[in-house]
Amino acid sequence: MIVFAVNSSNKVQVQKIGHLPPSAKLVYTILKANRQMTQKDIIRESYLPERTVRYALSRLKEENVLTEYLSLADARQSLYRLAVREQEPALAF
Repeated sequence: MIVFAVNSSNKVQVQKIGHLPPSAKLVYTILKANRQMTQKDIIRESYLPERTVRYALSRLKEENVLTEYLSLADARQSLYRLAVREQEPALAF
């Protein structure tokens, strides 16, 4: 059983993902713990089927919680990370 716990500072994100399926919430939690991941990394970490991860990623993208980037190391893969919220400072690379 997977329990999804969120503190009060993430109210905006909770409202966006509260109605999503458990697989999308799991992918959100995994991406929150890691900075960015490929789809293969998410599958490996979550133990979810490939199709389920694709669906979860598409649902998170629909809610504008997730952003997708092309990998510079391998242009055939995409990197996924959580979208930066307005009140959080942008990270410098």
